[in-house]
Amino acid sequence: MVRARTTTHRRLPVLAATAGLIAGLGIAPAAAAPAAARPPAKTPVAVGYGGAVASVDADASAAGIEVLRKGGNAVDAAVATAAALGVTEPYSAGIGGGGYLVYYDAKSHRVSTVDGRERAPLGAGADLFLEKGQPIPFADAVTSGLSVGTPGTPATWDTALRSWGSRSLGQVLKPAERIARDGFTVDATFRQQTADNESRFKDFPATAALFLPGGRPPAVGSTLKNPDLARTYEQLGRQGIGALYRGDLGRDLVRTVRKPPVDPKSRRVARPGGLTEADLRAYATKEQAPTRTTYRGLDVYGIAPSSSGGTTVAEALNILEHGDLSRLSEKTYLHRYIEASRIAFADRNRWVGDPSQESVPTKALTSKAFAGARACLMSDKRAMTSPLAPGDPRHPVPCGTRGKAAATPYEGDNTTHLTVADKWGNVVAYTLTIEQTGGSGITVPGRGFLLNNELTDFSFVPVTPGVHDPNLPGPGKRPRSSISPTIVLDHGRPAFALGSPGGATIITTALQTLLNHVDRGMPLVDAIAAPRASQRNAATTELEPALWDSPLRSRLEALGHAFKENPEIGAATGVQRLPDGRWVAAAERVRRGGGSALVVHPDGPLPKH
Repeated sequence: MVRARTTTHRRLPVLAATAGLIAGLGIAPAAAAPAAARPPAKTPVAVGYGGAVASVDADASAAGIEVLRKGGNAVDAAVATAAALGVTEPYSAGIGGGGYLVYYDAKSHRVSTVDGRERAPLGAGADLFLEKGQPIPFADAVTSGLSVGTPGTPATWDTALRSWGSRSLGQVLKPAERIARDGFTVDATFRQQTADNESRFKDFPATAALFLPGGRPPAVGSTLKNPDLARTYEQLGRQGIGALYRGDLGRDLVRTVRKPPVDPKSRRVARPGGLTEADLRAYATKEQAPTRTTYRGLDVYGIAPSSSGGTTVAEALNILEHGDLSRLSEKTYLHRYIEASRIAFADRNRWVGDPSQESVPTKALTSKAFAGARACLMSDKRAMTSPLAPGDPRHPVPCGTRGKAAATPYEGDNTTHLTVADKWGNVVAYTLTIEQTGGSGITVPGRGFLLNNELTDFSFVPVTPGVHDPNLPGPGKRPRSSISPTIVLDHGRPAFALGSPGGATIITTALQTLLNHVDRGMPLVDAIAAPRASQRNAATTELEPALWDSPLRSRLEALGHAFKENPEIGAATGVQRLPDGRWVAAAERVRRGGGSALVVHPDGPLPKH
């Protein structure tokens, strides 16, 4: 745990702008529906008192608000929201996966974190994904027991509730249990994600029975129920997480991993995994200090390795702090953002892995000295070429590099993020995942949840021959993640918090949203909605359609940038504290069908300035 540093800085210009935008757009702050009513319609922004919840799903946000309305705190509401997402966003998250949680405590003004990342089996080695010395096809690894890591999500919930919560696990699981039992309304995003996975879901009877009613993806507007998951949540609430890590629920999980239940009529060969009951018993979350840097006088906190999110966002911010981004043209602003991302990813790929088994120079990566040595690589007149070689954070040399470049490997992009604040000023930024859309595709029979395929986040072989790769598999090792839940403090008090799904694009989404808000003066909801670019030390930078079709693209190409189109990058949410004590909840307007921002009491007047 780290006490926030207080500094003198210029007041963020976006506070008044946020209120002005909300009033100007005629967006009414959203209230939570009563527990027995239908969830509120999705709205991307809400303003009011008593706490706030922002997620991608209206049912999930309403679950969190329900807990806040009944006196629960931000941690209680975060777990309730996450559990509901396990019902309504089962292809993105659930108790078969893991994640990372960042927490701000209003009493102590301290930021703490929980690393709930999945772990490789204790029997895993560097050759986990090799057969006859060669890496197996990635698609074969994805849909297999081999890719399933020891789940960390139930342990994350338990750790957070025991450390900072005010309600029991059983209490906060009740809204999600009810949604699973009574059902939720299928939207276009859920149906499309199901259709995209239809061929592999059909190969696993338990998955097909749950997500392919009548043998096909559920219709938009239909109700999907998950009574097995309702019973699983009820058992976890009654028995605690020991039911999974030391009980019959865990035995069912291990049996499924070690002998994936493939339909006998299917031609699919699903490789078995090595997960054991001993792996479940040995699992523990890590409570560790967050990453921290300062930016424009603000304190920026993130998650430390095993995730690369905190270190990479911090390094890029430290590089960009050398210039005033608020006064730049859009072209130069995007150019510098892209270049800083390129540099930070070059260093991330070389140095970040699980610190329990790798020497990770976390403090050096987030230092101002290292950023200063790397910033001189940038020029406003030309773009750099990727892959860029890393620097040595332990021995920074101006414009220096160290060894060969390491490319950024693929990471599954269907994660989910939630951001919560309560009336006492506590804040949670929590990103959770099962990796691929639909994870491994394997549902634990009778239990109602999909298993992760997180171990595919490991490098199967060294990314660059002859260069040490800190992200190779190992016994009990956590694969490197890009998850980037971020909390920003202003004089020791919350200014805003944010995060996003999106695989390796999570880092660039968090970074760009923060820059849009702080440097470009955008209200948080606009900073989230703005079109995105993502450079990850690759030959091309990904652009969303609004930038791809913009004249900005040709202007940046004239500097040497190369681009490819990506239809959608990330799906962020955030919360912001206004000077009068109200909270702004913000979510996506369009991405993933739009997000759901709610507050407890939307009855305060808008500020006049």
